Amino acid sequence: MMIDLVFLALSFFAIAGGVTMLLHKSPIYAALGLLISVLSVAGLFAILSATFMFMVQLIVYAGAIMTIILFILMFLNIREEDLPKEPRKNILVTLGVIFMIPINLLVLEGVSQLPDADMSIVPDGFGGIKELGMKLYTEWLLPFELISILLLVALIGAVVLAKRRPKKEVKNG
Repeated sequence: MMIDLVFLALSFFAIAGGVTMLLHKSPIYAALGLLISVLSVAGLFAILSATFMFMVQLIVYAGAIMTIILFILMFLNIREEDLPKEPRKNILVTLGVIFMIPINLLVLEGVSQLPDADMSIVPDGFGGIKELGMKLYTEWLLPFELISILLLVALIGAVVLAKRRPKKEVKNG
């Protein structure tokens, strides 16, 4: 029963962080909303006993990625007048919520029809690095390699586009 309350609290914070990220005009507050959401998802991984995913979520996303995002936001010094006007933002968010209601109802219906099972005990090594690596490099090798090729192509494309950008002339005087 206690685990259900923790799950509900973490789910609420994950959704609230996402909504905060969407609705705040300030990029810093939006980034903090993303941080709340990322930390909540890390907590959900911890509940699932997926220790590797929990640590990756904390170290990579909550640590490294959020540091980079906040550094870039502070470096750019974006002010509210620099941001584009979004007159229909609230309408679009409301429409998104309305369209998500039937999808959520379908997911809840599907989950309610699952057979009851004892989910409290997981096998030894569940969510560990060795088990994840074995699964990734045996059953999921082809999709893993295709994603790495896709990321490599995206990186090469970003470098090519960055080199093609015209340089600004600096005038002395």
